[in-house]
Formats: sequence, C-alpha cells, structure tokens
Amino acid sequence: MKPDDQTPLDFILDQTSRLTAEHHQALKLWLRMLSCTVRVEDEIRSRLRTSFGITLPRFDLMAQLERHPEGLRMGELSKRMMVTGGNVTGIVDQLEKEGLVERVADPQDKRAFVVRLTKAGRRAFAEMAAVHEGWVAELFAGIPATDKATMIALLDTMKQHLNDNKE
Repeated sequence: MKPDDQTPLDFILDQTSRLTAEHHQALKLWLRMLSCTVRVEDEIRSRLRTSFGITLPRFDLMAQLERHPEGLRMGELSKRMMVTGGNVTGIVDQLEKEGLVERVADPQDKRAFVVRLTKAGRRAFAEMAAVHEGWVAELFAGIPATDKATMIALLDTMKQHLNDNKE
C-alpha cells in the first residue's frame, strides 16, 4: 500500500529499490517498466502544463480525435483512453468551452453525438503534437537507436504474448 505522503513516482521508485535477487524476474521487469513510464509521463505532463496550459488527459483526448477527423462517440473515447465516461465528459466540456472540440449529431444515430476537433483544435493540437514529439525524442536521446529498436521489438513480443493470453 502506498503511504499518503508519497507521490506515485516516489512509491514506484521505492518499490523498485526494494527488489532483491529473490524477487521474480517478471516482477522486476514490470516495476522497471512502470517506473520508466511514470518518469516520462510526469515530465511530459509538467511540460504540457507549463508550455500550453493543458493537462495530459486533454492532450490525449485531442490526440484520439486527431486520428479520427470524422469524430468519435463519447463511449469510444472512454474506451480508447481507458477512463470513465464521466471523465471524458468533463474533458470534452472543457475543450468545447475553449472552442477546441465540438459535439455533432452522429450520422448513423441522430440520438447520439460524436466529438471532433474544431479547426482551432486541429491547429492547437498540431502545434502541441510537434513540440510533444520533440520532448519525447529528447527524453530518449541518450539511448542508442539500436537499443531503442531492440526495446520496441521486445515490447511488441510482450504485447503479442499478453494479447494471446487474454480470455
């Protein structure tokens, strides 16, 4: 259990430092992957807030919509972002107030709505995405390209294994 005075990153790093040779290799791998992911995510989160005044969930929602210019239903956004419908509604409400997204009638079901980026939203996201990509490249710059390719291949194998073992 995480003590109340620790941030998620502190807790993960603390758990990682407690691992010994007796711990299962899979546990070590999972905690190492988690600690790296949290470090990168925290840095990106901070930079998005400082540079653009936007949260990571809002950026992620805009990224989903950028990939689907025709728009996505709220339920699909919720599934893709792995958050509750209430969270998506709150994010969409904020972005809609700022003129970055709009709700439009779903052409297949007039009772439902799809959310899509506005012209201003597409412009804003394009600017943020270009800067975001640079940040990620910077954070991984110290890792040789061959090592990155190896890690990608290994993680692809892991993802396939996890997908194959889904019930």
